[in-house]
Amino acid sequence: MTAPRRLLRVLPAGHRERLMTLASEVSFEQSQRIFEERGTADRFWIVRSGTVTLDLRLRGSRPTAVSSLETGDLLGWSWLFPPFQWDFGAEALSPVRAYEFQGPEVQALCDEDPAFGYALLRVVVEILAHRVQASRTRLLDLFAPHAGQTGSLGGP
Repeated sequence: MTAPRRLLRVLPAGHRERLMTLASEVSFEQSQRIFEERGTADRFWIVRSGTVTLDLRLRGSRPTAVSSLETGDLLGWSWLFPPFQWDFGAEALSPVRAYEFQGPEVQALCDEDPAFGYALLRVVVEILAHRVQASRTRLLDLFAPHAGQTGSLGGP
């Protein structure tokens, strides 16, 4: 699969300008949790600088990193779909600066301007398809070597 497309780079100029009217600039310190898996998803970010790690709680209480995001990447998509809960957790791996968007405001803009909504959704879905594949590959890398060691009936 090809590399993910950057939302602001590929969104048509007029739509990009409309979206940016809703942006506010935020920053996160290194090691700061940005959101927790299963928490309320009501916003998203576009990373301006720094690195963010996406993680899942797979074993125990410590999150397992499954992906990292860098400059230009979209952080957060769960604000688009009920039940509006994060599917991953996120943490600033380094100091991060980002544009923050409130989900309800962007959804209202999508409803007001269906062409904008369609263009935004197409780019977000392409990014998600790439992320699902990358996360799947990462999880296989983490757990495939241990697949035969589950201790299940009939197994080694």
